[in-house]
Amino acid sequence: MSLKTNQSSIISKIEVFRLPPRWLFVRVETEDGYIGWGESTLEGHTEAIEGAFFDLTERFVGWDADGIEDIWQHACRGRFYRGGPVLMSALSGLDIALWDIKGKKLGVPVWQLLGGKVRNRVKVYGWVGGDHPNAVFEAAQVRKQQGFTAVKMNGTESIAWIDSPSLLDDTVKRVREVKSLGMDVGVDFHGRLHKGMAKQLAKMLEPEQPLFIEEPLLPSQPEEIADLAHAVSTPIASGERLFTRNDFRPYFEKKALDIAQPDVSHCGGISELRRIAAMAETYDVALAPHCPLGPVALAACIQVALTAPNFVIQEMSWQIHYNREDADLFTYLVDSAVFAVKDGHIDALEGPGIGIQVNEALVRERAAASANLPAWRNPAWRGEDGTLREW
Repeated sequence: MSLKTNQSSIISKIEVFRLPPRWLFVRVETEDGYIGWGESTLEGHTEAIEGAFFDLTERFVGWDADGIEDIWQHACRGRFYRGGPVLMSALSGLDIALWDIKGKKLGVPVWQLLGGKVRNRVKVYGWVGGDHPNAVFEAAQVRKQQGFTAVKMNGTESIAWIDSPSLLDDTVKRVREVKSLGMDVGVDFHGRLHKGMAKQLAKMLEPEQPLFIEEPLLPSQPEEIADLAHAVSTPIASGERLFTRNDFRPYFEKKALDIAQPDVSHCGGISELRRIAAMAETYDVALAPHCPLGPVALAACIQVALTAPNFVIQEMSWQIHYNREDADLFTYLVDSAVFAVKDGHIDALEGPGIGIQVNEALVRERAAASANLPAWRNPAWRGEDGTLREW
């Protein structure tokens, strides 16, 4: 049962919308007319999140939308089995929507409710190169013209457990090409490399001074990532596949990370993202939220980024290789100017709630048109001998 007050805004409806290119928006409505938007995108597992929302809707319609922490605790801890990508991603979208409602109800941006901003703008980076990194120099030139000062790219394509070291030479070349434009570049290993190859590539890249190396190994290997972090001076980043403070704890304790990358649509929403940020700060670890997702997730990240002293840079999915021309970062916004990139930054979002206006009519139209289409799936890669490789 919800804890209610005389000013309670009772949740009357929870809806989810499956949208191209691969997103899942959440809409929460209250009896007194407030509407909040969240995002529960879990790439490749859309149906699982939709299923989780049957439970969340059954549990929390009738609860006080102002009781964000009470709902978060019950959603996370109220069932015997908890955590993991599906349950936490579902909770994330609900949590973001509740913060959006609270900000709109009080007429202030969420960052005001988190203690106020410590910066006036947020540094951002865009993607270049795609899953099969190529033409990064040309793509980085476009990003520079768009106002970015930093980009990220995948380090490699498919790599065997132990493979020819010559396959890593092109990665170094691509980093040099981007840096020749005066831009910083993060290199996403994407968990594709195993230890024997990852430590070679990390050493090869060290003289090129990339902005960071992301997911050098799979997230199930904090000890091995710590060994790698201690072997090179390049900042090590990870966290998109870690879902709570508890998941980040061994990484911090083993000094495995220089940059924490929780994803607001996976880690428990704004509520948990800000707690992870504060926890990271105590270990002198920077915050760079993961967000190759939609505009709701980006807006939620920015709310925390404006308030976290250890924030350094924000991922932005504008024209990322997963998107398409008719379904990109700005497609479902009433006003995309809120995400304008200037000198490598986005200005603080000043609107109430999470600071964006979602085009609800278009969301409903596109969701209806997509209802019977297959959900997005990541590719499955096989090596020359037929064995499965990491994507």
